[in-house]
Amino acid sequence: MNDPWSGYVATTIIQQLGGLGPLRAMTGAKEFVCGKHWLRFKIGRNAKRVNKVKIQLDPDDTYSMEFLRVTAAKTTTKASIDGVYADMLVPIFEAETGMYIKF
Repeated sequence: MNDPWSGYVATTIIQQLGGLGPLRAMTGAKEFVCGKHWLRFKIGRNAKRVNKVKIQLDPDDTYSMEFLRVTAAKTTTKASIDGVYADMLVPIFEAETGMYIKF
């Protein structure tokens, strides 16, 4: 379903992470999928063995972040963090993946 609001939420999340260009260049992000209130994408190899990230907008205008390891056999949640404000997205992403988005 292509809801205009979901595109807006996904676009806003990407902007808050520093923009699509830096996100792709620094982390190898690809396979972007968005829902009504969330964005999920795949990232490249990293020290924490996270390969998918899901960021969801919560009703209280904060985000929930999930860092996942997805293989053919199973999905493992490496970390799940609730109550994340927009200015905390990048530091939490960097801490949980070991990858930097900004210099």
